[in-house]
Amino acid sequence: MKQSHFVPRAHLAALGGTIASGAKNSAAAGVVPSVGAGAILEAVRPFLGDLQVSTAQLAQTASTNLDIPMLLQVRDHAVRQIESGEAGVVITQGTDCIEESSFVFDLVNPTARPIVVTGAMRNPTLAGADGPANVLSALQVAVSPGLAGQGAVVVFNEEIHDPWLVRKTHTSNPATFSSGPSAGPIGWISEGRVRLVHPPRPAPRIDIACDTPIPPVAYLSLTLGDDLRLLRHIHAAGYRGLVLDAFGGGHIAASMREAVAELAATMPVIYASRTGAGEILSQTYGFPGSETDLQTLGCVSAGVLSSRKARLVLSLLLAVSPENPLQRWGEFANRYS
Repeated sequence: MKQSHFVPRAHLAALGGTIASGAKNSAAAGVVPSVGAGAILEAVRPFLGDLQVSTAQLAQTASTNLDIPMLLQVRDHAVRQIESGEAGVVITQGTDCIEESSFVFDLVNPTARPIVVTGAMRNPTLAGADGPANVLSALQVAVSPGLAGQGAVVVFNEEIHDPWLVRKTHTSNPATFSSGPSAGPIGWISEGRVRLVHPPRPAPRIDIACDTPIPPVAYLSLTLGDDLRLLRHIHAAGYRGLVLDAFGGGHIAASMREAVAELAATMPVIYASRTGAGEILSQTYGFPGSETDLQTLGCVSAGVLSSRKARLVLSLLLAVSPENPLQRWGEFANRYS
């Protein structure tokens, strides 16, 4: 009997961003998202081989306009595609928020197939536009059997990154996405083949419906000499939690202690590090405003989470467990323990 030939299938959903940006009209000062999902796919169709790819245009916007409710809608769309038989889903979007959107997808994807996020740094009107190469690599990763069980990955510049660690590190360089200095890419694409060198361990997931209201969580970054008087207004502004992008290993100025303590008595206050790498300290310093002092004030360590990603976890936990949002916090803050 003749054996049937397996034809892989993937889905590409477009949200806009640089990868979709072209000159809209003579009045526009610069390029704007205007290129559709079909045109994005056409640029790589000669290189797809047997791969079958469907497309959908879910938005046409800069990634700065994305939020968690929109990402949950995209998640639901991706889940429907995977449940209908697609081996994986690629999301194209602007790069400004990829490190955050991919992290949300990793947290909320209930399927055993990945949501692969990519984009471009050079728009289609420029020489050497990187969008087509990134899309091709992302599609190859999306259908790779080795990614089973991964909630999401970022594919850029022929590298595969874990959303928990990836950061945008440059305003315009095509090699902007990095998982350093704490780690590196989990794999790469070489001659169309997906190579995984150290796939990440399964990440904790958050079960959340698309229409769940997302409580607001404030984010404040500390700088030299700022007395952070905005702290006094966090509660009155309606925020349900606060993430402090703190100095060093998790430190604040002594002058902020009283305001931080008052907030920690009424809402979750998470302290992370503005350094961008390393784990929050827990028992090294003892001065007023140090990490040990913050613990006595009722604040909670972000652990291995960056400040931006800690804010996303706290937002989702507040949404699904408003009475006890920190009950599962350790699963995320101590993921690598």
